[in-house]
Amino acid sequence: MSQSDTSNIQALSTEVSQLRQELQLRDQLVQQLSQELFRLVKGNTSFMPQKTESEVDTKQLQALQEQLQAVEQQVTFYQEQITARDAEIYQLRQTVQELTDRSRMLEQVVQELPQIYRRKFEERMAPVREKVAILQRENRQLQAELQSVSYRLALKSRNANHSGIDLPSFPRPASEETSISPVPNS
Repeated sequence: MSQSDTSNIQALSTEVSQLRQELQLRDQLVQQLSQELFRLVKGNTSFMPQKTESEVDTKQLQALQEQLQAVEQQVTFYQEQITARDAEIYQLRQTVQELTDRSRMLEQVVQELPQIYRRKFEERMAPVREKVAILQRENRQLQAELQSVSYRLALKSRNANHSGIDLPSFPRPASEETSISPVPNS
């Protein structure tokens, strides 16, 4: 989680706390006003406004009702804001949780990568090692055969020189023919 996300969450949390405090204060004021109105209207039976004062009282009552309505609208507005912020906070927490889970998964994958690469390398190297071993065996066999053939040829050539067997002559390239004359077979 980046530092800006953390600061955004903290700012939102602070703002939500302030809005809740304001809402509580307004709720208390509304409660006090309603209690006072109830006490004045219901509790005092001798309280009957006079006709001359009724206009003033009606205006005051209307003003109080308008104030009460304004406060109720503000309370509704703040409740909607709080609900929206709570939803946003919930969404941010879910995002943080998802990112944390993803981060853990990626860390685990990164820790497992060397083992995976070693295993894959070993899997790829097994056939190569097998071919190298086969080639080395073939090479040893061929060297042994070559030594055997060389030894036999050496023996034959030694025997051939002593027995007088002529070896075949092979044609030489054109460049050698002009400079060296071939030796005739007897």
